[in-house]
This record gives sequence, structure tokens and C-alpha cells, in this order.
Amino acid sequence: MNNDERQPAPRWVTDHESGHSEWYVQRFRSLAAQGADLDGEARFLDVLLPRHARVLDAGCGPGRVGAALFERGHSVVGVDIDPVLLAAAEEDHPGPVWFQADLATLDLTAVGEPDPFDAAIVAGNVMTFLAVGTGSQVLRRIAAHLKPGAPIAVGFGRDRGYDLSTFDHDTQEADLTLEHRFATWDLRPWTTASDFAVSVLRTP
Repeated sequence: MNNDERQPAPRWVTDHESGHSEWYVQRFRSLAAQGADLDGEARFLDVLLPRHARVLDAGCGPGRVGAALFERGHSVVGVDIDPVLLAAAEEDHPGPVWFQADLATLDLTAVGEPDPFDAAIVAGNVMTFLAVGTGSQVLRRIAAHLKPGAPIAVGFGRDRGYDLSTFDHDTQEADLTLEHRFATWDLRPWTTASDFAVSVLRTP
């Protein structure tokens, strides 16, 4: 592989080296200990799901979203590339299955999870941490693991270097349909002035 063909390293590798991952884990452990409501993303996806659904938590981080979905009776597989975040997920949230993998090359069949998912969630600003230019590839790999017509809920801040127009382009490139868009995980209306975007995509 020559230099032109190499994919840039995921941005969160640099974050891990600077101690960002440890800070992130401790931040959410502290919020949980304080009784903060950390289940908004899970409640959002739960209303789109049948009971006892199979859910892919793509970019699961320390596992809070996948754990909240598991507590609601769903079967959850979480994937992240960061070993520090995954270690926290395994320690804090037994129940879901956690795997280390790059979303851009995701193949859960290879690790013994061949069954398709009813839905996927991509929370925690995951799309803004992807290597530049890999958005459509990541969305395609996620969609390849889902049933036909399954929803993908994606949320990220608009001030983090990944433009919403780029996301919409990546969505089209991945052959996904934008079904809904909100300004927050609690369904506040979307406007062009919104600083956060929650999009519901559908697989073909």
C-alpha cells in the first residue's frame, strides 16, 4: 500500500495518547454517581425499536448508551476502537457484548456475530472523531450489519469540524435515506441555527 492509499489514523487515537480517554471515562462515571440523566440517546432509539431488539452501538465508548438499551430489554453489541473506553465498558456495564474494531472496516461476522441488527446508534459525537473522508465508508459498514429498513440514529455537534452537509453527502453515498432530523435527543425541532443534529437514517 502506498502513501496515497493509506487511511488517516482515527482522531481518537491521538486523544487517547493525550489522556483524553481516561478523562472521558471519569467524566461519565462522575456524572452517573451524581445521578445525572445519561439515558437520553437510549430513550430516543428505544421508541424506534420492537421489544427485545438486537442493537449495534457503533462507537460505544465506555458503554453508557448500550448499557441503557440493554437495561430496556434489548440485546446489544458495542464496538469501539479505543481500548481504554472498552475496558471501562466491560468493567462498568456487564451484559452487552463489547468488541474492539475500526468502524471503517467493521465485520462482526468475523468475530462470531453474524446475525443482522434491528437498529444502530451512533452517539457521543462519533462521526466527528472519524478519520477525514471515511464518513460514507463507516456508514456503509454499519448499514451492512442491519436488517432492511432498519433505523440508524446519529447525533453530533455541528461545531466539531464535521459539517452537516458533508454528513448528508456521506449518507447519500452510503445509500441511506434521511427520515427525520431533530435538534436534540429529546426531539426538539431542528432549525438551521441548531448547534446539534440528531438524524434518523434508514437502510434500503
